[in-house]
Parts: sequence; structure tokens; C-alpha cells
Amino acid sequence: MKVRVRFPDGTVKEYEASEDKSLVEIDSRFRDYVVAKDLDTGQLFDLTVPVDGHKNIEVLTFEHPEGREVFWHSSAHILAQAVKRLFPEAKLTIGPPIENGFFYDIDFGGKTLTPEDLERIEQEAYRVIEADYPTRREEWDSQYAKEFFRERGEDYKVMLIEEFGEPKVSVYWQGEFVDLCRGPHIPRTGLVGAFKVLSVSGAYWKGDENNPQLQRIYGISFPTKEQMDEFLHMYEEAKKRDHRVLGRQLELFDFYDEAGPGLVFWHPKGALLRSIIEDYSKKKHLERGYQLVQTPHVLRTKLWEISGHLEYYRENMFLVEAGDETYGVKPMNCPAHILIYRSRKHSYRELPIKFFELGTVYRYEKSGVLHGLLRVRGFTQDDSHIFAAPEQIEDVVLDVLELMKEILGKFGFDRFDIELSTHDPGNMDKYMGSPEEWSNAQNALENALRRAGLEYRIAPGEAAFYGPKIDVQLYDVLGRKWQCTTIQLDFNLPRRFGLTYVDRDGKEKTPVIIHRAIFGSVERFIGILIEHYAGDFPLWLAPVQVSVVPVSDKFMDYAKKVEQELKSRGFRVYLDDRKERVGYKIRDAEVKKIPYTVVVGKREVEEGTVSVRKRKEGDLGAVPIEKFIEMLKEEISD
Repeated sequence: MKVRVRFPDGTVKEYEASEDKSLVEIDSRFRDYVVAKDLDTGQLFDLTVPVDGHKNIEVLTFEHPEGREVFWHSSAHILAQAVKRLFPEAKLTIGPPIENGFFYDIDFGGKTLTPEDLERIEQEAYRVIEADYPTRREEWDSQYAKEFFRERGEDYKVMLIEEFGEPKVSVYWQGEFVDLCRGPHIPRTGLVGAFKVLSVSGAYWKGDENNPQLQRIYGISFPTKEQMDEFLHMYEEAKKRDHRVLGRQLELFDFYDEAGPGLVFWHPKGALLRSIIEDYSKKKHLERGYQLVQTPHVLRTKLWEISGHLEYYRENMFLVEAGDETYGVKPMNCPAHILIYRSRKHSYRELPIKFFELGTVYRYEKSGVLHGLLRVRGFTQDDSHIFAAPEQIEDVVLDVLELMKEILGKFGFDRFDIELSTHDPGNMDKYMGSPEEWSNAQNALENALRRAGLEYRIAPGEAAFYGPKIDVQLYDVLGRKWQCTTIQLDFNLPRRFGLTYVDRDGKEKTPVIIHRAIFGSVERFIGILIEHYAGDFPLWLAPVQVSVVPVSDKFMDYAKKVEQELKSRGFRVYLDDRKERVGYKIRDAEVKKIPYTVVVGKREVEEGTVSVRKRKEGDLGAVPIEKFIEMLKEEISD
């Protein structure tokens, strides 16, 4: 048979081959690629397994997103092999690729890894790489696989096989090491040119604190040392920007064990920062015709039964017994907004109706997955539910996308990675709504993206059962991607709750609900902002914009006058009246990333000026107070 192979540079070559031959056997040069992809089905498969009917193939390198994922997953196996050589009693769990690298969760039986252990593991990983072991996939009977791993003390692998519930499982060999894995993998360990163990942290099996505690070893790998050097430079920069560290340093927020994990306590400066962000968001929503609503934090479980959350989301909900009734602390705002819509009849002339709420919700996230502000149990969504006629979807979504660009652009984000999740037309049994509804809705979303001038990619078959959606990831200053804006069409809840509007023909029709959030979560967005700006917020956003420092107590009255004048003009000011040296106060303002410090002493009192210091730029000289105010206004305006 003929096998048609497309290479990364776009060239295509045909090979004569039999189905029992692998690409590596057909041409040894395929050993230098990462993985193969069937262009007809989208399926990835190993370069070392028989071609087996794959006739139209693309070979991928590390530069391809899917190739990179396979490369990093294979590197997790290299890490595990190194660990098992050094710590034979260690029990392996799972080792997936992540956005930047990979990790492997391992049970070391109570041992805590030291920095010296991590260095030894990295050195051993390089020995695995230098050996250039070929990888080999085998399919085993599940019962045999369970006995094989049980004999070797790999209890977690046995549990995984039992969970799979499949008659056969696949394993991968490289040298003496074998691991349970669906694959695919790189053809040989020597493709990894640079390998680094980054860190270790605690984790729980399946993220559940009631399960055994594991150690999660994070790593990164690349085909070349140059790529590794570039990454490590960015990695160190990212560590300096860690929002958890800066949040405490800048006195923005904290977490307290006594209160429970994943629950954020906003300190005065953090609460002020949050208020600035939320007020700006409210203002922009009101300008575009959204109506503010406010809904309760707890609702009867009957409502969650109707919405389907109690059936499908119960394990993530906080349920409360009150007398002889049960209430659910809301994990989402949609049922509450639906009740407001349903409280009276609506005409097509009113649509679209756009409800907006900064609604706080609570979800029981497993403690093992909590991460600063980025993954919490209590958070506030900038949540909107738009009730629209089907023919309005395109214009409504376009308006949401324009609002997204305006709001996120204000914070310095103008580069996005956008995915449109669509249905699988060959499997309509999975979805609510008719094929026509799906086709029209997806066309509307795609047209809106085009009209907004946004690039996007389609993810076939990735839509939820109740409607297609748009997911937007923004890029920060380090080029990292963060999930924020989501626009989700919903054919399901309007039917479940019996929502209607009276159309032009006088008949009752069912509206579409468009769930959408711009920030996604205010907490998460602030975490992203802290890392994007490294805590060094632009003047308009800084919780404290100006620190006023008197040279001594003799000039305190003038310092208070400067403070009041700035406050009366709407600026956020801190009067540093501590009994400390002036130099200490100036350095402290720099550490706390306050944009401006003004120093006042004898000369400033006599001349009615302030000596201005700008963060990172230093002394700007003495200027009249009014001129300084104009400087601040101009910077904020810009």
C-alpha cells in the first residue's frame, strides 16, 4: 500500500509500505520526529508502531503543540525511570504533560525529597537520555497487567487499571523501565536534548486530602540547550512575579488555615484594588445596556435539581441543612438570573435582556488543586446571562467580544488565543437542540469572531451538550496564556425552566441563554494582573498612588495639607508619619511599589512645592503641587 507523509516544512512524500511496518522501519529518519498524526481522523500514533491503515499522515516535531505535549509526556517517563533507579521502593501514580513541561506524582513512602535528591534525579534522567533507548508499545490483557504491577508494588497502577475497566491496556518500555500508559510517545529517549527538574511540592492522590500524600516533581525538557536557556530565563522571571509572594509583600490578600483552604481574605489595599477593577467593569457594562442584578448566595436544592447541577455537580457543591430544608450554596449564578427573567412575560421587543452580576460563588475544589488566587473555593464571577432570540446571537456575541477587547485592553492585554468549540454532527444524540439550531448558532459565533477581527481555531466535537462556546486565553507580558473570557450558548436551561418570550407572530418562543464572563473570576484575574505587572501596577490601578514623606515632624502640617489636597482631587494617598528615617521610608515605598513618593521639608514648605520621586526613575525635582497633580492626571489619561 502507499503511505502519504506530510513533513513540517509542507513537503509531501509517498512510501510503499505494508501495514505491519512502522514509519521508523519504513525510513529510519523518522526516528528524529516526535509523533505521527493521521490527517483523516486526527489521531496521534507512535512512529514505532505498525502503520495499520494510516495512509494520510503528518509527522510532528516539538514545535507543533500536539508534538510538544507528547514530547513532555515522554519526558515524564524519563523522570519516572530515573526515580525508580534511585528509589526502587517509590510507587508511581500519573505523569501528565502540563502547559509548561510535565510532572509526576510519586509516593515515596514518607520520604521528603531534598534539593540534593532532585539533582541526583536530574543527573540520572540524563543517563536515560544518553542511552537513547527506543520506546516500545505493548498491549496487555488487563488481568495480566494488574498482576504484573501488583508484583512490583505499583499499587496505584493497579487502581488505575481497575478504574479503566477495559479488557486490554497499553504499556510502554524504554530500557528496563515499563509504565502503564495510553501514549503515544517519542520514538527514542535521545530526542530530548535538555532536561531540568524544576521543583517538588506536596500533592494528594487524585487531589483529595483524604488520600495518601504524594510528592509532585515538576520538570521541563527541550530538544536543544538553547531552548532550555531561554525558558529558564523566563522561568526565573516568572518566579519573581509569583502573585502569592507579591500578594503578601504588597499586603493585598492572604489565606488562613483557621478559616479553611481556598478562601481569600482581602486586606485593605487588595480590597481597594479589587474595587477599582470591579467599578471599571460595572461602568463599562452599564454603558452597553447591561442591567445590574444581585442574587442570594444560597438557594433551595429544588432549584439546583431543575438546573441539573445537583445531579451532575453535587460533589463540587456546599450543601446546607436549615430546619427541614436543604439549601445549596451557589456554585453558579445562572439559575438565580433565570428566576428574575421568569418573573414576568417578555416580548421580542425587549430582547436581548442582559443581566450582569459580580456574583460570589463557592465550589468544593479538592485541596490538592488549590493554587493562590488562580484556583480557589470562593470566587466572584463577572457574570452575565443574556436572554436572546436565536437570530440575535451573532450581534450579541459581537458586542460581548468588543466589550472584552475594551475591558482587557484597559489592563494591557491585546493578544488572545481563541477557540470555538463545535458539536459532532455525526453524533447528535449527545446534544440538546436540533441540527439546524446548532448549525445556525455555530455560524453566528464564527461570524461574530470574524466581524470582531479576531483570529480563532475550531475545536470539532468539543462543545458541551447544551451548546457551542468560545474560549479566550490572553497572553501576559511573559507570553504565558491564561484562560479568562468564556461565551457559552445554552439551549438546555431555557427549556428546563420553561422560559419564553412572545415573538412578532404573537406566539411564545424559547430564547437562547448566552452565559458569558470577561474576567472569568475576579480573584483569578487579579492573580494574573499581579504577575503581568509584577505587582508594579500602572498609576490608575495602583491601590496607593502617592506616598507623602515629611522630612521630620516639624513639617507634618504641610505634609497633611499635601495629603488632603491630593485626596480632594481623587488620588489615593498614604501619609507616612512613622518615626523612621526619610531614606527608609523612600526605600519602603519603592519595595511596596508605590508609583510616586513626594518628600516635603523646609524648602518645600517655603516654596509651596513637593520633591517628587517616581518609582524606578528616581528624583524628578521639586515642583508646585498643582503641577504635580497635572503630571498625575496626564499619566492616568495616557
